[in-house]
Amino acid sequence: MDQTSTAPMSLQIKKETLHDQVANRIRDLIIEGYLEPGSRIDETELIDQLGVSRTPFREALRTLAAEGLVVIRPTRGSVVRKLSGADVFSMLEVLGHLEKLAGITACERASDAQIAGMRALHEEMIAHYRNRDRLPYYKLNQEFHSRLAALSGNETLQEIQQNIQGRLKRIRFVGNGSPEFWAAAVAEHDEMIAALEARDGDTLGEVMARHLSRTWDRVKDSL
Repeated sequence: MDQTSTAPMSLQIKKETLHDQVANRIRDLIIEGYLEPGSRIDETELIDQLGVSRTPFREALRTLAAEGLVVIRPTRGSVVRKLSGADVFSMLEVLGHLEKLAGITACERASDAQIAGMRALHEEMIAHYRNRDRLPYYKLNQEFHSRLAALSGNETLQEIQQNIQGRLKRIRFVGNGSPEFWAAAVAEHDEMIAALEARDGDTLGEVMARHLSRTWDRVKDSL
């Protein structure tokens, strides 16, 4: 396999524009539930709290609207998108099939260095889990799923996976709300990384599909 090394994610320099920083902050507020699904976004209050001007704030809202987290209503302001149970189930159903395919193809196509990078990311996630740092864990969890899709080498799969994952950000965060659910999800991630390292595509695909199916079980009562 290709042994070309890549820099660990923690060493990569990320340059963020002001609007990216604002989008990240509003996204976190949505994910953690401070901005509730269906609620109107008070632009004046948030602009004041964030200490930014209206232009980067509006740009950030457009970014979040493209991700499916916000609905911009001309002349009536913006609201946090609210998903129905049927919306969530259908997206998780499709995502389960996509990530199953991603797991199978990643085992065939990923380099040894890329798999080692996934192990490092997994260990960083587990460190946050042990410290009960829920939001940092969640963000690395999202990165794990995105990077696994990228390892499939299938750009179409990756694009669709990112689109659905973006719309489910708040829902996936809710899925780890109880200690039992969080522990179960972590156990599934242990299975994922073991299967990836063994290049056992069938097992990894099965675990990915089961993980998404159980995500529905974890969140359905909160919808």
